[in-house]
Amino acid sequence: MPRALSLSTRLTSAGSLLAGENRIRLLEAVGAHGSITRAAKSLPMSYKAAWDAIDAMNNLSEQALVERSTGGRQGGGTRLTDAGRRLIATFRALEREQQGALAHLRPHLRQPAARRGAVRASAGKRTAGSNGEAGAATPLAAQAVPEAADLQLLLRRLAVRTSARNQFVGRVLKLNESKLSVEVVVELDAQTRIAAGVTRDSARALGLAVGSPVLALVKASSVLLGVGDGALTSARNHLSGTVTRVVSGPISAEVTLAVGAGRTVTAGITRESLDRLGVAKGKAASALFKASSVILVALD
Repeated sequence: MPRALSLSTRLTSAGSLLAGENRIRLLEAVGAHGSITRAAKSLPMSYKAAWDAIDAMNNLSEQALVERSTGGRQGGGTRLTDAGRRLIATFRALEREQQGALAHLRPHLRQPAARRGAVRASAGKRTAGSNGEAGAATPLAAQAVPEAADLQLLLRRLAVRTSARNQFVGRVLKLNESKLSVEVVVELDAQTRIAAGVTRDSARALGLAVGSPVLALVKASSVLLGVGDGALTSARNHLSGTVTRVVSGPISAEVTLAVGAGRTVTAGITRESLDRLGVAKGKAASALFKASSVILVALD
């Protein structure tokens, strides 16, 4: 008995996942419930896994997809942004197009090779409309989201396979060169910049230039936490924010800071350091990391 054919939609680039069905369902649940706790329970998935997925998407998008709100008569919550709603709409539109294409091609997939070639030649001229009928060949992404080019860039950013816990997208603002090395200043937004130290050979190999889009990667183990006024440090990068999550075990802990514009930074520290610093949710803190701890990925 022949197996049934099916397709699943995944937004990827360079082999890594931006958003599949599970992440889109999570965004939809946030929109429906206005709470990450209720959204996670409705799927179901763990609260931590839900925030990890949202943090990853927020950090690599120029516009946050999900925003936290605090206080107010309702006690705060979580909401989708316009960018988040556009991503959902684009995914679902692509999904409908994909399923429509499969339905159109399914009768021909078991035909002899010569006939399949004829089908492929004609299929490129056909686009399924909302009613499933053929129409003019118009790129679906352009129909679904006016900012199609921005979406393409977002997919590339979020599709890099890496073990680094922190990932930030930005553009090269400045290159400070010496004989052997280059300090690359990356602008995340008008208020936020980070610096990376690379060799001149690496800068050339990556094709870095002012305005180049890049991905900056920082392992959680390379991030130091500071609380209070503290002392001056040699760390080139300082991102100030508020603790939003603390996940602790008997030996180690993971602390996540919200640092503005929907971005977060996660630090991996010891349980002893957590207790000594008095780190707790809602407390002000700073994430510090050396320029040499930042790995750059060229996005062009």
